[in-house]
Amino acid sequence: MEWTEDAIALLKALWAEGHSTAEIGRRMGISKNAVVGKAHRLNLPARPSPIRRQEGEARPRPAAPRRVSGPTLPPLSTPAPTAEPLPVAEIAAAPVLRQVSSPRPSGGRVTTCCWPIGEPGTPSFRFCDHEALQGKPYCDSHAQLAYVKVRDRRDEAAA
Repeated sequence: MEWTEDAIALLKALWAEGHSTAEIGRRMGISKNAVVGKAHRLNLPARPSPIRRQEGEARPRPAAPRRVSGPTLPPLSTPAPTAEPLPVAEIAAAPVLRQVSSPRPSGGRVTTCCWPIGEPGTPSFRFCDHEALQGKPYCDSHAQLAYVKVRDRRDEAAA
């Protein structure tokens, strides 16, 4: 934009009236940033920030979040399903998990497997209580399910 003498005079007048830079820009048909830049180059007096408070003026503080005590989830509306034994056909089709004991160095931290068993939110829900592998959250059997080795496509192409 070309800053003519008339445009500079209008900017100074609107600035002295206390209009915001956005309002001055709208009235002059230019951007707010153009107004700010020219006002800075003309060394126009700074105006008080609408964010900054006067000395000694109290700042309004947002209300602290309310602390909740007790359970935060509603109780289950339906009773927990009872565990029924699986039919023999389903047991035969289920994958068999190997139980392999993992050697642990002495002084190692012993943790239990974090594999979830059951439906979350029901009384029968629990985690596997077997010893977890070192550096892993699961026991050996559940680690076999969780960590699947990625096969290389080149191996498949060679066959």
